Amino acid sequence: MGLFTEIVTLPLAPVRGTVWVLKRLVEAAEDEYYDPAPVEEELAALERALLAGQIDEETFDRREDELLDRLDEIRAHTRRTSE
Repeated sequence: MGLFTEIVTLPLAPVRGTVWVLKRLVEAAEDEYYDPAPVEEELAALERALLAGQIDEETFDRREDELLDRLDEIRAHTRRTSE
């Protein structure tokens, strides 16, 4: 049956190839979106900016909250996908 199925569905090969490529693109985009390293680097840069006097405490607190929320989202996603 495998050979027969392959022959019958041969006209769909470009569609299957496109679907495969799209799946790989989505996986790559998710890997990049859910990578905690850039967020952690931004947190460190934010702290350096505060210590250097480049930003005020209010700006630091607001941006830090945003980044920590993003890290929570990344960790929640990581837990969901590892279960």
